[in-house]
Amino acid sequence: MTDTRDEQLKHEIKVMIIATCRLNDFTPETIADDQPLVGPDSQLGLDSLDMMELSVELKNRYGVRIMDMKDAMIMMKSINALVAHIQSKP
Repeated sequence: MTDTRDEQLKHEIKVMIIATCRLNDFTPETIADDQPLVGPDSQLGLDSLDMMELSVELKNRYGVRIMDMKDAMIMMKSINALVAHIQSKP
């Protein structure tokens, strides 16, 4: 993927996260690509229910399957981690 396509995918994922998790105080520009999405260091404040909702969206949009919470924590570490996982999918 080119840098432009990478940036487009990152933007798409940020918009999806904001909509799915109803994060009305955020815009795609306020979410850093390497920012933790989950956990105490996350400014987004996502919880396990948010992760489950995002898992469903990721499967529907990108065919990404998240098998368990451990897998979800690794994949949803950051926007960069999500993009890398989506791009590695055959």
